[in-house]
Amino acid sequence: MIDPLTATLKISSSGLQAQSERLRVVSENLANAQSTGKTKGADPYRRKTITFESELDRAYSADLVKVKDIGTDKGDFTVEYDPGHPAADDNGYVKLPNVNMLVEMADMRETNRSYEANLKMMTQARSMVMRTIDLLRT
Repeated sequence: MIDPLTATLKISSSGLQAQSERLRVVSENLANAQSTGKTKGADPYRRKTITFESELDRAYSADLVKVKDIGTDKGDFTVEYDPGHPAADDNGYVKLPNVNMLVEMADMRETNRSYEANLKMMTQARSMVMRTIDLLRT
């Protein structure tokens, strides 16, 4: 027989792990939002993306979430005229990362909320286990 509380904890745990990895990717993007290439005309930091997939845990008959892939955004770099910059090309333009701070901040908020929801589910499941134990004691 499948224990629904254990399945709930397993599902929430997979969500926490996936959102934790997503937060790491978003943080890396934010940290490198102004990184340029090191040499003349070099490409700057390229925004990372994360893809999730559903995975069936047959032991618990539960769909878990896991990270499928961490890729890169193929979008265009922005360019800025700064002829004195070490990474400027022959025309004086510097390539800047394809990181949009507003998108990253929105992703961070969404990730945080999803993480909190999974954590709340784990807290509720733990509370239910404790109530069951208390009932068994009386």
